[in-house]
Amino acid sequence: MPTRRMTMAQALVAFLKQQHVERDGKEQRFFHGAWGIFGHGCIAGVGQALQQHPDFRYYQSKNEQASVHIAAAFAKTMNRMGTFACLSSIGPGATNMITGAAMATVNRLPVLLLPGDIFARRNVAPVLQQLESEQGQDVSVNDAFKPVSRYWDRINRPDQLICSVVEAMRVLTSPAQTGAVTLALPQDVQAEAYDYPKEMFEKRVWHIARAEPERAMLARASEMIRSATRPMIIAGGGVLYSEATQALARFVEQTGIPVGETQAGKSSLAFDHPQNLGAVGVTGTPGANIAAREADLIIAIGTRLSDFTTASKTAFQNPNVRFLNINVAEFDAFKHAGLPLVADAKEALEQLAASVNGYRVEADYTALIGEWKQRWEAETDRLYALRHGPPISQGEAVGVVNRVSGPRDIVVGAAGSLPGDLHKLWRAREPNGYHLEYGYSTMGYEIAGGLGVKMADPSREVYVMLGDGSFLMMSSEIASSIQEGYKLNIIVLDNHGFSSIGGLSQAIGSKGFGTNYRYRTGSGQLDGQNIPIDFAALCEGLGAITTRVRTHDEYARAVEAMAASDRTCAVVVEVDKEMKVPGYESWWDVPISEVSEIGSIREARAKWEVAVKQERHLEIKA
Repeated sequence: MPTRRMTMAQALVAFLKQQHVERDGKEQRFFHGAWGIFGHGCIAGVGQALQQHPDFRYYQSKNEQASVHIAAAFAKTMNRMGTFACLSSIGPGATNMITGAAMATVNRLPVLLLPGDIFARRNVAPVLQQLESEQGQDVSVNDAFKPVSRYWDRINRPDQLICSVVEAMRVLTSPAQTGAVTLALPQDVQAEAYDYPKEMFEKRVWHIARAEPERAMLARASEMIRSATRPMIIAGGGVLYSEATQALARFVEQTGIPVGETQAGKSSLAFDHPQNLGAVGVTGTPGANIAAREADLIIAIGTRLSDFTTASKTAFQNPNVRFLNINVAEFDAFKHAGLPLVADAKEALEQLAASVNGYRVEADYTALIGEWKQRWEAETDRLYALRHGPPISQGEAVGVVNRVSGPRDIVVGAAGSLPGDLHKLWRAREPNGYHLEYGYSTMGYEIAGGLGVKMADPSREVYVMLGDGSFLMMSSEIASSIQEGYKLNIIVLDNHGFSSIGGLSQAIGSKGFGTNYRYRTGSGQLDGQNIPIDFAALCEGLGAITTRVRTHDEYARAVEAMAASDRTCAVVVEVDKEMKVPGYESWWDVPISEVSEIGSIREARAKWEVAVKQERHLEIKA
């Protein structure tokens, strides 16, 4: 067998270069390079290999966690048909990636993590940054990746790479099993040579299959739909990953069934589609949540049915409600004791459309859908036009960006109060025009994620919206966007603290304790004046063209001016954290102290005890 003598790291990079994916006859390369920071544990191994293979581009992040966010955001925008590898040194460089790994796995997004590891030959241990274990000499901090990875391996000998990379690709390209894949790379093994078979470095195309629904289950699903009088679809991220948006539109136009969108599924339908009731769940619209409450059939497509979607299992109150779950992952398809239609979303929708041909919801339900939709559009217009302050309201801030952005532009967000407002208020016009990381709700994701989105589709303007809390956690990739020439439009909302958790603190009776950026006073508490943080100076110092504004009109002009620039821009505006977009027809379970010396907490507990009785244990329903 012909062989090539290469180091393990060189062989790894040479292999990754040759991996491609194909679906529906469209072929593309899977890995678009590697992000990371060189340090001891990777620079002499993978670092040298990347230097030797300039056609597999190395990108320099400023934080290892950000590397994973960039890769995951890229993969999401590519509908999981492409990603990056992420490398690190051993020790803190490796563990910095763990949060990103959890985020990718929770969101079912493919990323390849290549953390440097301790010496396999052990004789020089403990090496710099090694955490020794009394349990054994084969334990390192990289074992912490195991619970947050869909596949994990440590390459202790160079020949082990041959088998491991194929398993890694199997998981990365699986629609049902994908997530973070971790290959821990001992630094001495990275530099060791081996005679690798040449066929390992030949082009390989991984076919992404569209799983078809099993016939008997399809027939049962069709009967469930035909017998339903108040059906509702919940569209999750799987609709977008499957590229099933047109199939969904045709199905609901044929049947008249309304749609509520999850955070990951928003933009599955254009906001003005007659059947689109908008966001569903804790951060949902009134119409979508009323429809869910009264539905006798929930058709969940490509969603994990998280507590924000199900309103902590209070969303579905019809005693006769049933669930039809369309999902490529069997694990998700069986949730809520639903009928599991384990299949690709596009295939399932197309086959269901044929099998329920002639079925359509009753006229009175159609009229209700139209009424709910009309009322919500009027409410959105009201919130967009408040002209509050200054400080302006967050709803206004969202409205200005939505008005200025084009139909193909993309808004990016993650944690805090913004996801709730964006989920309700953002008027998505094109698939993937709405990009929120809310499966793991990762503070600091936004700017790094925005860079990954822009790299996946440079033709679309990317608007990154984030609060001051997320900005303080991770703003470093502003510099990376400048370095690589990918323009971002960044909107920093300064509300002097953690707005979302502050609101939750108020709701549970804790009165915002510890959630504002304030000086500590003689009382011993953080209840003094707001500490002054110059976010505009921080953005400018990282290289962004920055504007600080106060009024609504100043803000609107600054956002409009962003489009004329070819470099990353930032607008910093103060918002009134107390001027919130309301919640509608929904509830979220946050347990409240059963005993407390604080009266407001006792009052909140009493309300919780009433609300929690609405939770339904749907998973045991026959």
